[in-house]
Amino acid sequence: MTDSELVHLVVAEGIATVTLDSPHNRNALSRQLVTELTDRLISAGAAPDVRAVVLTHTGTTFCAGADLSEAATSPMTSTARGLLELLRLIVELPRPVIARIHGNVRAGGIGLLGACDMVVTGPDSTFAITEARLGLAAAVISVTVLPRIDDRSAARYLLTGTAFDAAEAQRIGLVTVVADDVENAVGMLTADLLKASPQGLVESKRLANRSVREAIERHGDEMVELSARLFASEEALEGMTAFLERRPPRWTA
Repeated sequence: MTDSELVHLVVAEGIATVTLDSPHNRNALSRQLVTELTDRLISAGAAPDVRAVVLTHTGTTFCAGADLSEAATSPMTSTARGLLELLRLIVELPRPVIARIHGNVRAGGIGLLGACDMVVTGPDSTFAITEARLGLAAAVISVTVLPRIDDRSAARYLLTGTAFDAAEAQRIGLVTVVADDVENAVGMLTADLLKASPQGLVESKRLANRSVREAIERHGDEMVELSARLFASEEALEGMTAFLERRPPRWTA
C-alpha cells in the first residue's frame, strides 16, 4: 500500500476486502481508480485462499460515477471500455462479490452494484442514476443494472435522475439487504459463503448471473460506443461543465 494508492486489498480468513479510497472526489471512476480496482480484483480472484470478496469504500460516497474532470477534457472511448471490462470482471470473477455500502451511490457507482452478487447497505444510503441530467445516458452501466431492476423502476430512475432511498433500492432489486449493522450483515453472508464449496460457488454464481452476462455480451460494445458519443457531445460538455461549476445547465436555467 502506498500513499497514492486509490484502491486497497486486504485478505484475512478467506475474505478479500477491496476498498475504494479516493474520498476527495467521492471515489469517482478515474482512470487510476478503475485500473487499480481491476488489478485488485484480479489478484483477489486468483488467490487460492480467497473464498469471497467484499467491495467497500472510505468516505460518505461509495462511488459517484465518472470522473467529470477527466471526462470534460479528454475522449472517453477507452474509459468507457475500461468500465465495461471492469463490470465484466466483477460478474465473471470466480468468487462471490458483496458490496458493503456505508454511504451514497451515484451514476457509474450504480453499475458496480449491479455487477456485484450481493449488496448490503445501511438505511441512510441514497442512490441515483443521474446521467440524463448531464446530457448523458446510463449506457455502459445499463448492462449490469437493467437485468437487476424492474422495468418501471428503470424508466423512472433513468429518465428523472431522482434519488431514492435504501428501502426503495431493495424493493426494485438493486440492493440485497438493508441493515442497521452493515458489518454484521456482511459477516453473516460471508459466513454462509464459507460453508459452500469453491466449485459450488463458481457454478452457482454463473447461474445467478446468467442474464447479466448475456446483457454484457449482447449490448456491451454498443453501449461503449454510445457512451463515447454522448460524452463527446456539446450537450454533455455543457452538463458536465455546469456540474463542475455548480450551476444549472442551460436547459434548466
